[in-house]
Amino acid sequence: MNHLVKLENVDIYIQKYLILKDVNLEIEKGDFIYFVGKVGTGKSTLLKLLYAEVPLEYGNAEVAGYNLKNIKHKKIAELRKKLGIIFQDFQLLKDRDVYENLRFVLRATGVKNKEEINKRIREVLEKTGLTEKIHSMPHQLSGGEQQRVAIARALLNDPVLIIADEPTGNLDPETSKEILDILKEIQTAGKAVVIATHDYELIKLHPGKVYRFENNTVSETNDFISMEK
Repeated sequence: MNHLVKLENVDIYIQKYLILKDVNLEIEKGDFIYFVGKVGTGKSTLLKLLYAEVPLEYGNAEVAGYNLKNIKHKKIAELRKKLGIIFQDFQLLKDRDVYENLRFVLRATGVKNKEEINKRIREVLEKTGLTEKIHSMPHQLSGGEQQRVAIARALLNDPVLIIADEPTGNLDPETSKEILDILKEIQTAGKAVVIATHDYELIKLHPGKVYRFENNTVSETNDFISMEK
């Protein structure tokens, strides 16, 4: 009952091609987890399964109290409200400033009250150090600032689990450290965080549970340094 995520004997196929086989994974509140492995080993695919972008066909999976087997479309929307998803390429609306990017998400998820919208936006911008950038357009922000907006967006609905898919992939090492520091602060506040990455320096900065992806399998490992090259 305490698991935010529980996968049992999950096989994932994309267009009949096996991507991952016999995946068993548990994530609990407060976990800080890395998915590591080369490009194409299934890290992003497993993350997509967690937020029901990829359907579950074989095995059992429960995420944030939702059974992913034959989950209905309406329930997928409910599930995603409990998850905060961060992408490598930020995925900000380029024609809207920071405030309008965040307001758009809140309204799309059913928050209509203006005072509530402003309160939530203020809170997430304070957490990500972006209060002064509230009316900046995406093109006026650095890559690190854009990713912090993406993190703020992921926090809007107070998710139980943050899913970050290569969140530092487009950033320099110093900015990557700043982003990881923010994600660690989020985890310290009690949320679970899962980060897919092939940047092993991140793991040295903030150690956590490490799951290795290779040869269509997922396994927990403490020997990530040997994987670097």
